[in-house]
Amino acid sequence: MYLGLDFGTSSVKGVLIDGKQKIIATASAPLKVSRPHPGWSEQNPDDWWKACNIVVKTLGKMKPKAIAAVEGIGLSGQQHGATLVDKAGKPLRPCILWNDARSFRECDDIINAEPGIVEHAGNIPLAGYTAPKLVWVKKHEPKIFEQVGKALLPKDYIRFRMTGEYGSDMSDASGTFWLDVANRKWSEKLLRASGMRIDQMPKLYEGTESTGQLTPSVAKSWGMPKRPVVAGGGGDNAAAACGIGAITDNAALVSIGTSGVLFVSNDQFRPNAARMVHAFCHAVPNTWHQMSVILSAAASLEWLAGVLQTPAPALTKALGTKISGSSPALFLPYLSGERSPVGDAQVRGVLMGLGHETDRKALTHAVLDGLAFAFRDNFDALKDAGTKIKRVTAVGGGTKSELWLKIIATVLGVPVDLPAAGDVGGAFGAARLGLIAATGADFHEVLTAPKTARTIMPDPKLLDAYEAQYRRYLQIYPAIKEIGRS
Repeated sequence: MYLGLDFGTSSVKGVLIDGKQKIIATASAPLKVSRPHPGWSEQNPDDWWKACNIVVKTLGKMKPKAIAAVEGIGLSGQQHGATLVDKAGKPLRPCILWNDARSFRECDDIINAEPGIVEHAGNIPLAGYTAPKLVWVKKHEPKIFEQVGKALLPKDYIRFRMTGEYGSDMSDASGTFWLDVANRKWSEKLLRASGMRIDQMPKLYEGTESTGQLTPSVAKSWGMPKRPVVAGGGGDNAAAACGIGAITDNAALVSIGTSGVLFVSNDQFRPNAARMVHAFCHAVPNTWHQMSVILSAAASLEWLAGVLQTPAPALTKALGTKISGSSPALFLPYLSGERSPVGDAQVRGVLMGLGHETDRKALTHAVLDGLAFAFRDNFDALKDAGTKIKRVTAVGGGTKSELWLKIIATVLGVPVDLPAAGDVGGAFGAARLGLIAATGADFHEVLTAPKTARTIMPDPKLLDAYEAQYRRYLQIYPAIKEIGRS
């Protein structure tokens, strides 16, 4: 048996699979985000550990014999979070999350610290990355900065709690702006630019490698007498790609979760920093990927649900399953700033084209359209990087909305495939990586594409209307980017 654990922003998810990759059981536990100031986003690392224990023990109650037979565990996690611990491994402050925008000024500090740093990294430092967060802590919380023993990513803090070992995988480490992505090792030049040292970094592993075993006390608490190995795992999107077999050149996925991601696997390092395309290591050896990120995808729909005091599923259900055209209103989903392709931490969202006739259905439609346009903006950025995307596989909570998938397929102009295992996303991919680490199996043979449950095709009758509305959408950011900038 093999266990995958996915540490997201809104929940911890677990999936238990057998040796034939059949899903035996799943469980989840919710998480909350703290926003103490505008643009800030934090979580308590110990809340992840508590939720992790709830998930594993829930699975244990559901399938005690299966849990007792677990031999390998894989980890998937939200990327970029700055989890700072002292020399004893105790958290020094709440984790600064991937969608925290406070360190936008520190990005320039890093660029100015070392000549040629963007070319060296193949990426531009963004406020969401880990490195600028540490520069911010050094400036504003110097006493905490002085105590930093290790700077860990969220899932890697859990790894430490599970195994007592400090480790990270290549895909997650790529999002720190401390990794030499092309050569898959920590970069002294990048670390120096943010005042960090290699001894403050965890040991690097491929996602398919074992990073240690559960400690005896954790194994006993979880009812796992075999003390399973813990795989390197992956950043959430790389793990999701492993879950759907997107490990070959140009294999693509669209992830519709709290954030939105377009992910394309590459057989070599292909940077395109000018369009804010992330060029990272994949979670499997000798493989890389390009990724464009929307900071507020399903989070935008949840925002609207909060404003209208109506659950998000009820809002989308009220629209039905057919689309007759684009919404007359336009929504720019930059609620937390935006990552790709504008790289602007200060800009905020816009809802325009409102009239007396604009009701909750029209607002919901505008939000769904706006997010599809944001995916298209990133889709075009990937095309500019020389990537050819003929179809995408969809994963994440947003795939539960049939209407949203139809809009996305139409706006992107490509088929959207839904895998049979799409509901577990990164957790399933993590479980697969746990299987590989425990058995030594060839990852090419394990990380195959699952069966496609169904395919959503673009609506040819609506292509022209959506293309025209997308062109209007593209005019919004250039027109408002300087408004309200501090």
